[in-house]
Amino acid sequence: MSAAGGDGGAEVVRDEVPEAAERPTEPLAAVRARGRAVPWAAIGRALLPAALFLGVRCVGLVVLAMVATRQGTRLGDELGSWDGQWFLGLAQGGYDGVPIGLSDAYGNRSGETPLAFFPGYPATVAVVRFLTGLPLLSAALVATVLAGIVAAYGLAKLGELVPGGSRRVGLVLVVLFASTPMAVVFSMAYSEALFCAAAAWSLAFLLRGQWIGAGLAAAAAGLVRPTAAALVAAVGLAAVVAVVGRRDGWRPWLGGPLAAAGLLGYLGYVATRTGSLTGWFALQQRGWDSRFDGGRATASFATAALADGRSVMEVATVGVLLGAIALLAVSVAQAVRGWMPWPLVVYSAVVLVMDVGSNGLMGSKARLLVPAFTLLLPVAVGLAKRRPGTRVSVLVAAVLVSAWFGAYALADWPYAI
Repeated sequence: MSAAGGDGGAEVVRDEVPEAAERPTEPLAAVRARGRAVPWAAIGRALLPAALFLGVRCVGLVVLAMVATRQGTRLGDELGSWDGQWFLGLAQGGYDGVPIGLSDAYGNRSGETPLAFFPGYPATVAVVRFLTGLPLLSAALVATVLAGIVAAYGLAKLGELVPGGSRRVGLVLVVLFASTPMAVVFSMAYSEALFCAAAAWSLAFLLRGQWIGAGLAAAAAGLVRPTAAALVAAVGLAAVVAVVGRRDGWRPWLGGPLAAAGLLGYLGYVATRTGSLTGWFALQQRGWDSRFDGGRATASFATAALADGRSVMEVATVGVLLGAIALLAVSVAQAVRGWMPWPLVVYSAVVLVMDVGSNGLMGSKARLLVPAFTLLLPVAVGLAKRRPGTRVSVLVAAVLVSAWFGAYALADWPYAI
């Protein structure tokens, strides 16, 4: 019995050894080639946020080009219109060399009028123009697209960091962001894309506890748009909580004040040029009738727009504002349950309050909500859990509606956006 068992074991060994010995050896060149093979799947995965953002914006551009042609205008003229003319003028000549034909909303112009526009985006356009040699408008559009791509990666990361988040949530958030009602500005000579890039990464750094990165990104945003006040509030309050709780050592002490550096720095610069601490706010009120009134003007506008249905643009703007308020309520409820980081809710709330609470051009209300991308997080998390068919259908509908609305607002609507 034992002998038979031994022979059987020996036979197994004899059967295995020749198989191992006869197995063909992979040539060394093939091994090296396999090691140098391009990881296409990894590259595709890495490029997906950019591809999604650019794909959505291409749809918007195609629709805008069709509408512009029907209206007898050129696509390039539309992409550089309204405030874009100011940004292009600043990029070309700086605050003291803006073309003389540009004026405020009342047709007036003084040496101080250009100071109403923050310097971050025009400076970026000037750098792109210098590095590439492109014409001014082309350089501006390249700067906008590049900023939008940076924003897309920040949003993808933000979608991974929130409770219940994942890469899928981040990618859905990118598509929703690129197809917000006034996402057409992500294809224009406007500053929203650059601001959103800095804001998204500031909030992503904040959720990761990287205080210096959060502060620096918020400071950069403060040189682009006054909406950076929302970032100052979110990062600053989070820093105070961390300091009180004695967390993260010295970093919150530095990150919190850094967040306000860009915004306060530019407002201080305008104060020195105008001789008034409230110089920038006075310029806004004098030139564009823009001031904080607690929401009275917005409420009056919404009531009138809904009562007589004066235009698609005005009714849709009211719908966007009401939708944003509803999404903020959802975000607050989720924050109470611990499903949403409270600094993101603070950021959303301040952006919304700044928009709804200010007087000024009512046609710009939807555009001024573009930086409130954090309001889209509950939608992104919910869609990511749905069946692929449902998710794709909703996102495609959002892309098409956004493309139509942006084209209408830019090519059909006769007033500034």
